[in-house]
Amino acid sequence: MNKPTKSIRVILADDHTLVRAGIRTLLEKLPGVVVVGEAADGREALHLVQQHLPDVVLMDISMAGLNGLEAAARVTKEFPDVRVIILSMHNNEEYYLRALKAGVTGYILKKAATAELSTALQRVARGEIYLSQEISRRLVKKFLLQGISERKSPLEQLTVRQREILQLIAEGQNTKGIADILKVSPKTVEYHRMNLMNDLNVHDIPGLVRFALRVGLVSQEN
Repeated sequence: MNKPTKSIRVILADDHTLVRAGIRTLLEKLPGVVVVGEAADGREALHLVQQHLPDVVLMDISMAGLNGLEAAARVTKEFPDVRVIILSMHNNEEYYLRALKAGVTGYILKKAATAELSTALQRVARGEIYLSQEISRRLVKKFLLQGISERKSPLEQLTVRQREILQLIAEGQNTKGIADILKVSPKTVEYHRMNLMNDLNVHDIPGLVRFALRVGLVSQEN
């Protein structure tokens, strides 16, 4: 008698309600997949992971407040048994490399077929790494995978808190708004902002916003 297959418990994080609903419908049609929670941003995703301890988090990148890559890095650090798959429209090398460095074990594109989503969930749940074929081809052409960890971007020179504040600045939050979101004092926000400008050699807020857009910390669609 065959042993029953354990269900894959999934949390879905995407800031677009209709997109999230569509993906959930696809997931619920896959055998052995159970959606245990939905999040509209990175902070909510972290809360749900702590609450449900799923097998896999399907995470979009472009989410306000705390983007998917920063949230993924926290999930993989704080909950090492939880796997993260990035499900994104972003199809460029900078995002792939940042995702891998954040500890994600899967990256697939939103234009992928349902069958690929099913394959990714099954493989990642078994502890394997899954990258869309298109992504794998592009990475193999340009890099030896073992050399990825040696590549450092300007964004990686910043602390976690600096990246968090930079994203919120780029999303248009003022000092008080950032302080309220992060539950710190306005002076702490100003201190981090000053250090950001010094570290990046950027001298005004528009410059910080341009940098955040250029390195993919936020996207033009937000």
